[in-house]
Amino acid sequence: MRNPIDWKIGGGKVLHIDRTYIMGILNVTPDSFSDGGLFAAAGAAVAHAHQMLEQGADIIDIGGQSTRPGHTPISPEEEWSRIQPVLSELCGKVSAPISVDTYYPEVAQRAAELGVEIFNDVTGFRDTLMRKYAAKYGVGCIVMHDIQLDENADACAELLDFYKLRTAECIADGIAPECICLDPGIGFGKSYEQNLQIAAQFERQCLDGYTMLAAASRKRVVGMSCGNPPFDQRCSGTIAIHTACILGGAHIIRVHDVPEAVQAAQVADAILTQMK
Repeated sequence: MRNPIDWKIGGGKVLHIDRTYIMGILNVTPDSFSDGGLFAAAGAAVAHAHQMLEQGADIIDIGGQSTRPGHTPISPEEEWSRIQPVLSELCGKVSAPISVDTYYPEVAQRAAELGVEIFNDVTGFRDTLMRKYAAKYGVGCIVMHDIQLDENADACAELLDFYKLRTAECIADGIAPECICLDPGIGFGKSYEQNLQIAAQFERQCLDGYTMLAAASRKRVVGMSCGNPPFDQRCSGTIAIHTACILGGAHIIRVHDVPEAVQAAQVADAILTQMK
């Protein structure tokens, strides 16, 4: 069962998460696995951000680089050139928090200076400089697990060990514990069965006192479970896996399909009230 929690993010803001929060995905990329190229132009990206907010998104997560399996990394300069025009049009101009999806400390620093309130790092803040910038700007930190697991490993036990180690490192570098959000990294370094285990036993990998995020939108684990439909036809499957995560303790879900996610989260939250 999920417990409400306060998550401290940039700008001195505190998100009181007493229901499921919806993080809308905005990929300003030509090659993301699901929506690459759709919002590569700044104008289209800004318009989509406003659309997601109107649809009920609580947070907008902006990324300029694909992290799909087999992707070719781009330079920090190219990543920044993609997201800077979008950030400039949104930071300080919308009421919802803006998150930047990057593992480059220099990109995160520039984003924070524009007013970004959350760093979403798929490498789990393993870079000391990323941790120091996060502490300097007081931003919210989404710490994702991306380490390749042995195929026989107990994923939830491995995640807990990782969380304990990485949160200690973050705190040692000056990040306040209440700024940290933990993401099990569904689809990163895990087998199909391990990804399903995380969803089925989500509560086992929740670290008490920390905000928890689930991000399985349109991913391979969804496709493999329902006949591998095209990415943009995996909304129903995404809702299924995210609902399991919500019922297991996830506070935030990161999604492509905002209206459907909002409705599903409302129903899951209603169910949770009957589980207390």
